[in-house]
Amino acid sequence: MADSLVLRLPEGALQQATWLAVGAAGASPESGPLSLAAARAGGRAVIVLVPGADVLLTQAQLPPARSSVKLQQLVPYALEEQLAEDIDTLHFAIGRRSGAARTPVAVVARKRMDEWLAALRAAGIEPAALYADSQLLPHNPTQAVALLEREAVTVRTPSGEIVMLAADALGEALELARADEATRGLILYAGAAEWQRHAAAVEALRERFEALKVQRLPGDALELLARALPAPEAINLLQGPYAPSRALLSGWRAWRWAAGLLVALVAVHLLGQGAELLVLHRRERALDGAIAQVFHAAMPGEQDATEARRRMAQRLAEVRAAAAGGGFLDALGALAQARAGAEGLQMKSLSFQNGTVTLSLTAPSVEALNRLTQSLTRAGWQARLTGGSAVKGGFEGGIRMRHGS
Repeated sequence: MADSLVLRLPEGALQQATWLAVGAAGASPESGPLSLAAARAGGRAVIVLVPGADVLLTQAQLPPARSSVKLQQLVPYALEEQLAEDIDTLHFAIGRRSGAARTPVAVVARKRMDEWLAALRAAGIEPAALYADSQLLPHNPTQAVALLEREAVTVRTPSGEIVMLAADALGEALELARADEATRGLILYAGAAEWQRHAAAVEALRERFEALKVQRLPGDALELLARALPAPEAINLLQGPYAPSRALLSGWRAWRWAAGLLVALVAVHLLGQGAELLVLHRRERALDGAIAQVFHAAMPGEQDATEARRRMAQRLAEVRAAAAGGGFLDALGALAQARAGAEGLQMKSLSFQNGTVTLSLTAPSVEALNRLTQSLTRAGWQARLTGGSAVKGGFEGGIRMRHGS
C-alpha cells in the first residue's frame, strides 16, 4: 500500500475523521475535517474505511456464474429472506468465493453509501476503495482477535468470522470467540479509556483461554487496521452502481459522453423493468398466500390447493344453493380482497350461517384486525370485532360480517 492515504470515516457527525499516509517516512495518524484529509492526500490513492457497524457481512449460496455482474444480479434474491429491509434500498458487494457455492457478501444501505460518497466528494476526495473497518481486524489462525473501541467490541475468530457487539456485551462477544474450535487464545486491542472501563470483565475471562494478551492502543485503531492492507479477503464496497467511473469508461474515451448516456439509459430501463418484476413477484406471492389461507379455511381437510379457484367455485356454488339467504360467495370475495391488503393475518376458522360469516383470526396486533373490519365496511359489509385476546407473537380475535351497511 505504498504511496496511499488510509482514511477512516467517523461513526457520528460529531466525530472527526482520521487518516494515515502509508509509505511516508515518519507519518503518524492525524484527525480533523475531510477537507484537511484531502489536502494531505497529495495525489495518493485514498483507501476509505467506513464503520463496520453499518455493514452486514454474510455469505450467500449462489449457483456458478461466469461474471460478477451475474452474481450481483442474483445475490439480492438469495439473501432476501434473511434481510428485514427492502432489498431495493440495499447495496450488495461481492467478495472472493470461498467454496463451490459460498460467496462472501457485504450489505449496506444505499442511503449510507450515498452519504459517505457525498461527504468525500464534497471535500474533493475520490476513493480508490471502500472497506468496512471491521474486515481489516488482524486475522490469526489459532487465536481470536478483538478490538475494544469506544462503545463497541469487534471480534474476529480464527475461522475468519467477524462479530460486532456493544462494549457492554464484551463477555458474550468473547464467549462467541471461544466457540470457534480453532481458538486457543485471545489477543485484545484496546485504548486506555476502554481498558480502564472493561479490564475487570476481561480478566474474569482470562482462565477460559489458553493465552490472553492485551495490546494497548496509543489512540485511534487506524494504524492497526492499516497494517492489514492490501487485504485480498476484504470486500470493496465500490461495486455495481458505485464502481469508479473510470473503470466503466475504459476504452471509450472518444465516445465517452455518448456511451455514458447510452449506459445510463439502458441501466434506467433495466432497473425499472427489474423493479416492476420484483413488485409483481411479491404481489403474486402475497396473493397466492391469501388464496391458500382462504382455501384451507373454507375447505378443512383439503391439503392440496391446486386449481383452488375452480374447486372453491364449485364448493361455493353448492353452499350458495343450499344456504338460506345466500351471500356466501360474495362474503368470501370481499374477504379475499380485504385480506390481500392486510399483512400478517392468519385465518383459523370460518363459518357461514343465515347470511352471517364468523371468522377467527390471528394478527400481529388488534390494529391489524381493525384495519380488516374497516376495509370490509368500506366494501359495503357490516363487520365488527367480536372479541379477542393477546397471544404469543400477536393477537387472536373474531370478526362477524354480513352484507349491508
